[in-house]
Amino acid sequence: MNHGLYISFWLPTVVLGAALAIKLPSIVKLWRDPLLRAVGGLLVFGCAVFVFAAPKTIAWTNRVTGVPNIAAPWVYSLLTALSASWLLLIIAWRNGRSERSAQTRRTTRLVVSVYAAVVVALWVLFALAEVPVERIQDLDTYYANTPFMREEILLYLVAHTVACSVTARLVWNWSRTDGLDAWLRWGLRFLGAGYVTNLLFSAAKLTAVGARWTGHDLDWLNTGIAPAAACVAATLVAIGFIVPHAGQYLQERWRVRRRHRSLQPLSRLMRTVTGGREPFDLRATPELRLIRRETFIRDALLPLARRLDDDLLARAYDAAVALGVERGRAQTLAAAVALLDVVEARERAQHASAAPEATRSTQSDGGAASPASAAHPDPLDASPSPASAGSASPASPASPASAAHSAPSALFSSGPDTTYLLREIQAVSQALRHPDDIQAVRTRAAAPAESISTHD
Repeated sequence: MNHGLYISFWLPTVVLGAALAIKLPSIVKLWRDPLLRAVGGLLVFGCAVFVFAAPKTIAWTNRVTGVPNIAAPWVYSLLTALSASWLLLIIAWRNGRSERSAQTRRTTRLVVSVYAAVVVALWVLFALAEVPVERIQDLDTYYANTPFMREEILLYLVAHTVACSVTARLVWNWSRTDGLDAWLRWGLRFLGAGYVTNLLFSAAKLTAVGARWTGHDLDWLNTGIAPAAACVAATLVAIGFIVPHAGQYLQERWRVRRRHRSLQPLSRLMRTVTGGREPFDLRATPELRLIRRETFIRDALLPLARRLDDDLLARAYDAAVALGVERGRAQTLAAAVALLDVVEARERAQHASAAPEATRSTQSDGGAASPASAAHPDPLDASPSPASAGSASPASPASPASAAHSAPSALFSSGPDTTYLLREIQAVSQALRHPDDIQAVRTRAAAPAESISTHD
């Protein structure tokens, strides 16, 4: 039984400590924030309560001080401070992150004053009481009829019950309001369940003490139910603080990693254009890797943007719609078709320029190179030659030369709104995962214009 109680007291301590470790950087950085101060106080006092309420710690405290049962007013004081921190947290929550409200300051001072007075009264009553026999686990019921100690026990239980009732009601009301983040709503539900369970702790204690007043013995409520309820309540409260923070953190990390993976097809395509790839570092954070990939893709796309064929974009869009594709995805597939057309045209231009270069190299070795053949255009920065323009891809049968001089597409224009650009490149990258769909659009876009039935 003792070993079980020992474990049960330290389990919520670990969970509360984990919640404190998660929130501590924000608390230290934004110490002036009343909400964060209240959260910090709640978690610190919560940890302290379970550390000093553990049976072995109670025995150690009594032994070190040499005063029998002095651990009782100390634990009662910590529990009272914890109760006050619950109310302060609700005050800060209900009034936002500002301390400028006169009503907020008055309410805060009232709570602090009342619960500070309760702590002082607990020590005064303990000094007046006669408690010579050390009781580690059943002090509340053993001294339930002892003058002054009886009042002390009732005082700390009433202060705890009032704070817990008010906090539980307000948290449950808040958890049912509209517009809350899902993680915050679940956190509030755990907090509400924790405070309701705390009421079970108070009810068990008060029932056991009341039974002693009437000559009955219900000590098992005090030694069995109440500690278990306190441990469960503290664990639920700690989870309530951990869930919003950890949930939002994990959700954001998952979003970043998923976005990074979704850009992989477009990143691979751009590697064929640039011959390189985004910088890679095992120590880089997921956010930094995502930024590097987006930057790499954007920088590779900008030179290609001015070569996109708007006529091909329009025909590919009409072809996708004619195939029954939803209009938003049809636009994405059309952009993918136009982009692939530019990349393939670039590759053909490079291959076409490679042969004359090899010929010039041979002639140079033989001393017969002509000045006119000493230079050739960059396939990205100059218009294609008639030969390369005549070798249009199957998806671009109309006027190949117009692709070289077409206006930049809005889909890939850098513009002032980079967010728009990044959103579009993610959609195009997703489209590249479906080559069969792209090929179907390219094939239909290459058909005679009258065979494409557009949907207005």
